[in-house]
Amino acid sequence: MKVLLVGGGGREHALAWRIAGSPLLTRLWCAPGNPGIAQHAECVPIGAEDIPALVAFAREQAVDLVVAGPEAPLTIGLADACAAAGIACFGPSAAAARLEGSKAFTREVADAAGVPGAAWARFTDPSAARAYIRRTGAPIVVKADGLAAGKGVVVAATVDEAEAAIADIMESRVHGASGAEVVIEECLVGQEVSFFALCDGTDALPLAAAQDHKRVGDGDTGPNTGGMGAYSPPSVFTEALREEVMARIIRPTLAEMVRRGTPFRGVIFAGLMITDAGPRLIEFNVRFGDPECQALMLRLEGDLLAALHAACTGRLSEVSLGWSAEPSLVVVMAARGYPGTPAKGGAIRGLDAAGAVPGVTVFQAGTARGPEGGIVASGGRVLGIAARGPDLAAARDAAYCAVAAVDWADGFCRRDIGHHALPHPGTIKAA
Repeated sequence: MKVLLVGGGGREHALAWRIAGSPLLTRLWCAPGNPGIAQHAECVPIGAEDIPALVAFAREQAVDLVVAGPEAPLTIGLADACAAAGIACFGPSAAAARLEGSKAFTREVADAAGVPGAAWARFTDPSAARAYIRRTGAPIVVKADGLAAGKGVVVAATVDEAEAAIADIMESRVHGASGAEVVIEECLVGQEVSFFALCDGTDALPLAAAQDHKRVGDGDTGPNTGGMGAYSPPSVFTEALREEVMARIIRPTLAEMVRRGTPFRGVIFAGLMITDAGPRLIEFNVRFGDPECQALMLRLEGDLLAALHAACTGRLSEVSLGWSAEPSLVVVMAARGYPGTPAKGGAIRGLDAAGAVPGVTVFQAGTARGPEGGIVASGGRVLGIAARGPDLAAARDAAYCAVAAVDWADGFCRRDIGHHALPHPGTIKAA
């Protein structure tokens, strides 16, 4: 099977790494890819949102399956364009991708499907939004309605913080047009979990769960980011909870999407809050999470490519995937300045030494080749140092041992990934 993977981040590196091991694979391209992905795929210089060029390449190369990594290409119609060209695409139509492209749309679908979630309201007028916040009080959650690279959510502890978020999102437009409308939600209390399932329009195959670390600083402090690390499986997410989430959240949502004439095919990512009253939906995403995907791919047992293709062709019932009992953990190394303006161009050394630590796999995200051929930083989240081990503490220790082997002056990371399950952070050791 010839496969074109779309994207160039850590999630795509993890997917390429796993797809490359499939016995079904005959050739793998990635557009645009990165130097790490180039170890497993032929990288082609096509942007992830250049839909006409992606489809033209897929037709020229007789690609059997296009796999969409990030959400943006899906929300602007990659799957639709592939379908029009007769090419299978793993990912939802633009209409179904609104589950991520619009927070308000997600809430409407969830309400219609009876999915448990937070109380919410939507606003296009900043004054009305502020008045609602003053009436409701804090803590409260303010979300840009559209895509914002994982940074469009503010969990405000005070009314002043919430009003400042309205000013930033709706008036200063820090997230561009995505902030023309906001969704304001009740602040749910509990542990946040990311849960994933493959969908073929009507059927769903549960995958696994992970716990992300959104805040930039240790102890869950500082602004939200795209994710500073993750581990899988989270102990709070039991088998009974998985069944409840499938029955009360995933399957009713799929049925509602069918009722609307926009069946969902691809991977659905449910951001959940595990509260004292049970699981509640925070948001849906229409792609694998990043960095959660890196943690999941380390635990996956089975043919990922076969499962992705089955989701496109309505054959999920024929697929079986297993998961290692060994937990995994990924530490994101980000560039100084992230989640604001990251420092770019700094040389990164020691990746081979980091990858030589037992149990460790290094995934590249925001990297590029420098003028002299070495690896340099080219983004905000730059590396995913992932490890699997006999227990979570061993996986954590291996990951941080590998972090210590990376020589990158501009790099930083959180030192407490996994702290919900491991109260005492590991010591950074020399490789």
